[in-house]
Amino acid sequence: MGGSGSKAKGVWPFSGSGGGGDSGSEGNEQSLARLKGSRNATPFVFTRRSSLYYDEDGDLAHEFYEETVVTKNGRKKSKLKRIQKNLIPQGIVKLDHPCIHVDFPIVLCEV
Repeated sequence: MGGSGSKAKGVWPFSGSGGGGDSGSEGNEQSLARLKGSRNATPFVFTRRSSLYYDEDGDLAHEFYEETVVTKNGRKKSKLKRIQKNLIPQGIVKLDHPCIHVDFPIVLCEV
């Protein structure tokens, strides 16, 4: 699970100077100033890419299977075959509650 962090350095507007090094409090102030100054830089995420797919019938699910009957040595056996063709991704879904972006650099609560 996870793995949704950014791979490129300096891509996100609320990342530090882009070097990825430890720049101390000066870098945090710079990030805050950049965060407050830019209108499209928000620490919240309002949408996400869905992991669901539509099949030909319009059904929505993570995975689709087809039951096939295999005859071996005169015995019939049922197997499930995964369908991977003709699936349409659901696309971008709006979240019910906004989430904080994984690359947000400020500590929100210290224990």
